[in-house]
Amino acid sequence: MSEPCDLSAVTARRMIGARRLSPVELLESCLRRIGAVNHAVNAMVALDEERARATAKQAEASVMAGAKLGPLHGLPVGIKDLEETKGLRTTWGSPLFADHVPVKDEAMVANLRAAGAVVVGKTNTPEFGAGANTRNLVYGATGNPFDPTKSAAGSSGGSAVALACGMVPIASGSDTGGSLRNPAAFNGIVGFRPSPGMVPSERRGLGWSNLPVLGPMARSAEDCALLLSAMADDDALDPLSYTLPGRPVRKGDPALFPPMRLDLASLKVAATPDFGFAPTEKHIREVFADRVAKLAPLFARIEHATPDCRGSDEAFEVLRAASFLQSHLEKVRNTPDKVGPNVRANVEEGLRYSLADYARAAAEQTRLYRVWQRFFDGHDLLISPAITVSPRDWRELYPAEIDGQKTRTYFHWLALAYAVTLVGHPAISIPLGRDRAGMPFGLQIVGPRGGDALVLAAAAAIEAAVAGDADLARPVPDIAALAAAGPISAMPEFRTWG
Repeated sequence: MSEPCDLSAVTARRMIGARRLSPVELLESCLRRIGAVNHAVNAMVALDEERARATAKQAEASVMAGAKLGPLHGLPVGIKDLEETKGLRTTWGSPLFADHVPVKDEAMVANLRAAGAVVVGKTNTPEFGAGANTRNLVYGATGNPFDPTKSAAGSSGGSAVALACGMVPIASGSDTGGSLRNPAAFNGIVGFRPSPGMVPSERRGLGWSNLPVLGPMARSAEDCALLLSAMADDDALDPLSYTLPGRPVRKGDPALFPPMRLDLASLKVAATPDFGFAPTEKHIREVFADRVAKLAPLFARIEHATPDCRGSDEAFEVLRAASFLQSHLEKVRNTPDKVGPNVRANVEEGLRYSLADYARAAAEQTRLYRVWQRFFDGHDLLISPAITVSPRDWRELYPAEIDGQKTRTYFHWLALAYAVTLVGHPAISIPLGRDRAGMPFGLQIVGPRGGDALVLAAAAAIEAAVAGDADLARPVPDIAALAAAGPISAMPEFRTWG
């Protein structure tokens, strides 16, 4: 790679600090890449070029003046279009907010700016993050950079594609049913779901719900760790981000970056293709089995084992529906023509549940959490495929069947991710080569409760171990082919609900 935009975030930041790379030069390289390939994939949907250029010039002046530099100083960042950005359109992928321009940054975005990041623009997402296929009526569909006719997954699909294409070195994302991990797997990049509260969110509607989290995306585990170190914080407006009075426990935590050195040969690892219940297609099971066999020599032990996850489907469905009721009931009631099928389906489902159903789901979540704690008494890490299927056509709203078996819901195909969401453990998706269809394959690495630093360190160590293996290293899309491709906007159904 010869373009500055293809540098890792860590390398680019070191070069900026050493005055070997100008923040202006890096930004312009990213903008050129966006201009060259975004038409083919539609990942970046609202650019802030004028302000980004001004910020990059200020960053360059700070470097030349010998000022103290933040951890992300001069690094271009893409912000998922579910996160508010001052003066830059934030639509949540919804026609209801097509012209919404926030008057302030949400706290996570403000933290990234304070750490020196240069906000380039917004990345595409499905409406309100509902569903793992990145398309909406405001900006249209996002295509996979390895085949723009196929899904980029979601809901952080725009961020994942922007990273894979070298549009930015780091990007923000969020995750309820795998929205950091699913698009990471489909697009050959890294998405990390941190422990709930690690990255605070003052906008979480159900403040004590552990399901939705904010988190980092990048092209390597080390870059993810760098971004997380700036995202992590204590914020009294987020009940899950509690701290001790006057004693910050997350911001600037040296355990997060750089990732600690880890001896993989000391680790006992469990491997499962399905957690005992996820509808994983045969193709993905076979690729996963191959990856387990190739990784086995790295560890003290890999055994096929899983926590007992029976009841996860039902618990997640009810708890997720409760969140959608809180956030979107009035929209569905008052403006049903401006709300898409995924949001409507969740609200309608939620209205069918009773308080007794919710109580059972919350109790089941608690029981599952305790099952997982006992499981991790005997294992250091748990690995699985990150997602149940290989990328399909983005016109398919969701996989209605997998290997001939009907799925329970429009998000049932995300069960490998939401099994982990329910119990609140940290998890990461890292690319491990391609599947048999030639598309990226993502490995999910799950850590014990609070094991964020361990997961990042394990991911970085695995990346280093396979870096020289052409079959396992991170796949890279053909940038020249994307530049020469026709616009995704010309494809049928580009700007539809599906």
